[in-house]
Amino acid sequence: MAEPAEIEVLLRLMPPETVSDTTVDWDLITESWGTAFPAAYRRFITLYGAGAIQDYLMIGEPEPWAEPATGDDNDMRAGTAFARVLWAESRKDPELAGTSPRLILWGLDSSGDNLCWDASGPDPERWPVLLYNRGEGIWRRYDCGMVEFLVRHLRGDFAGCPLGDVYLFGRGSAMFLTRTEYRRRLRSGVDPWTGEPDPYAGMFNYG
Repeated sequence: MAEPAEIEVLLRLMPPETVSDTTVDWDLITESWGTAFPAAYRRFITLYGAGAIQDYLMIGEPEPWAEPATGDDNDMRAGTAFARVLWAESRKDPELAGTSPRLILWGLDSSGDNLCWDASGPDPERWPVLLYNRGEGIWRRYDCGMVEFLVRHLRGDFAGCPLGDVYLFGRGSAMFLTRTEYRRRLRSGVDPWTGEPDPYAGMFNYG
C-alpha cells in the first residue's frame, strides 16, 4: 500500500527513531467522535506514535471522546475541550469571523500554541488546520492537513512562522521521540535529544 505523499516527505525529514508504541482502536475513535480521522494522521500515529518533535511540539495520543473531557491536556480529549474554550474567548483572524468550527486538537507546543483540525466538513481529508498562537492571542487557518502542516513548517514554506517560536521553522529535519523512548533515554543518563551524557537526566522518576 502506497504511503500518503505527505507522509513520504515527512519520513525523509524526520525518520522515526523507534517504532510507534501507540495502539489505537480506530473503529472506537470513529464511533466516539462521530467521524473518521484523516488517513495521513492515522498513518503518522502508526509510524511515529504519540510523542514530541525536538522537545517542542507534542503530538498527543488519540483518545475516544467522552464526557467529561478530563485527562492529560497534551492528549486529544482534554486538549480539545480546552481549545474549544479558547476559541470562544479569543480573537480570530478576519477570515474566521463568524465561523463555528468543530475543533479537534492534535498537537500542542512549548509556546502554548494549540494545533487543531476544523472537523466541520464531512471529508476528513479536507480538514484544515486551525492554530491558536498563544503569544499573539489569535486563531488562524492553514489550508492543509496535519502532516502537510508539519512538512511545510520544517521546510519553512509558510510566509511566516505559524508557531510561537521559530525553533522548528525551516529547520529542514527534526527528531521525533515517543514518550517511552524519551523516558528510556532519560533513565539511561543521557540528554534524550543530543545523546550526550547528562548527570541530571537519571535523577528523577519519569515513569
